[in-house]
Amino acid sequence: MRSLMERAVKATPKALLALFALFALFASPANSPNVVHGQEPQARIKIDIDRAIGEVHPNLFGNFAEHLGRMIYGGIYEEGSPLSDKEGVRLDTLEAVKGLNVSILRYPGGNFVSGYDWKDGIGPKDQRPARPELAWGGVETNRFGTDEFLRYCERVGVEPYICINAGLGTIDDARHWVEYCNGSYPTYWADQRRKNGRDQPYKVKYWALGNEIDGWWQLGQKNAEEYSKFALEAAKAMRAVDRDIKLVASGSSNYGADWIGWNRTVLNTLRNQVDYIALHTYINNRDNNLERFLGWSQTIEHYIDVTAGLIKQAQSGQQNPRPIYIAYDEWNVWYRAQGPERLEEVYNFEDALAMGMFFNTFFRHADVVKMANLAQMVNVIAPIMTNKQGLFLQTIYFPIVEYGKQRGNTSLDAWVSAPTYRASPNRPPLKYLDVSATYNPRERAVYVNALNRSKDKDLAARIDNQEGRIESEVGVWEMNNPDLKATHTFGDDKKVRPATRVVPVSVENNGFNYTFPAHSLTILRLRLK
Repeated sequence: MRSLMERAVKATPKALLALFALFALFASPANSPNVVHGQEPQARIKIDIDRAIGEVHPNLFGNFAEHLGRMIYGGIYEEGSPLSDKEGVRLDTLEAVKGLNVSILRYPGGNFVSGYDWKDGIGPKDQRPARPELAWGGVETNRFGTDEFLRYCERVGVEPYICINAGLGTIDDARHWVEYCNGSYPTYWADQRRKNGRDQPYKVKYWALGNEIDGWWQLGQKNAEEYSKFALEAAKAMRAVDRDIKLVASGSSNYGADWIGWNRTVLNTLRNQVDYIALHTYINNRDNNLERFLGWSQTIEHYIDVTAGLIKQAQSGQQNPRPIYIAYDEWNVWYRAQGPERLEEVYNFEDALAMGMFFNTFFRHADVVKMANLAQMVNVIAPIMTNKQGLFLQTIYFPIVEYGKQRGNTSLDAWVSAPTYRASPNRPPLKYLDVSATYNPRERAVYVNALNRSKDKDLAARIDNQEGRIESEVGVWEMNNPDLKATHTFGDDKKVRPATRVVPVSVENNGFNYTFPAHSLTILRLRLK
């Protein structure tokens, strides 16, 4: 078959012009599927690399491993399985966890920790006591404990983060746990660690002062004053063992009560001891309304903004206030699977979109949110699901991995204009386009993270850059699916996966047009000359 150029040579002048016009049309960057042409953009995103919010801290990409359901036993650890090594570690799960690129792993709870004695989980496994598990029900065998967890962290390459028992536990329990993990002198608990096969200290840096202690569901529930007094003394005792540790106060998770008063009391009492205050949020789509579901960001931002104000209030008047940040150390979609035996939430495509909403919110508050831990890692409301034969990756796995590639970047204060809707009658209108942006100065690359919350409308947008000229090719990562309820299962986890491509764009006045499809999550990578 002759090429367009061969045909053009023998064509009449009029036909020649038509052929060249046709060739120009299909060769044009504006003919790329997501590039706007023939219409005015409905939205605008302005990027300025000088408008820095803060570092996208690596610890934003953390996770959580609680003794709950099949998270530990049958998830990351399964003795006697042909899929496990001699230590009982599931090797297929280990590789999937490595692929998730987790930065920091919280352990052992959660509600579980408020009734847990860490000393039950050390020493020879066959001599460890089985105990009633009072938070979720059942029996805790204690065959997976502190040493197994910390060795697992080393194998995966993650920072360990241990939560002490501030419910039924004591201050002595807390300081002895630090001594066991981090002690370098020939002291009792450090020597117990050595007897159990670990000579060098684990050097666990991050420690939480309990979990959700304000909740009625918590063993050893305390009011704000009781908890603050306990946590202050525990912090002092733990720091006396290791002055280099970082401490996380238990913020309120009982949002139906006076959560603001709780957080104010905790911060005012612990402001000279703690480095973080914890927030927890689980979201749902019980009314099956996608746009309302993806409007949960308003609630999450409210919790962050109010807590950030309380931190400033606690620091006010101090000559050299201790820096305190927010650790969002439990977050996820969770509403379909309830109860200790029914926590294995099956995630769909719209839940994958919600991952972008969470990370966009954390990125926009990168100055104060310095840790976040998805709850949880395997089987229990998790991106990885296992059975006796293998595993599959849930829909939410893929955006978590992709956002994680921006760790260490600088979060940018992007200006966004877009059509709005009302996600909640009690909150102001919300932009359909949910955006965060980051900058990697080593690569001279800007990342634009855009969630189109509209169920059925594409959004044409103008993207302008203020500093450094945009190159004419843009990398695109996109999650989109016509079926909002599409899910994965064993042997079938390919249907909801991201697409990647490079799109040529027409850069005019240091900007270009791009269309974000309805109900989609898109990450654009712009290189600056």
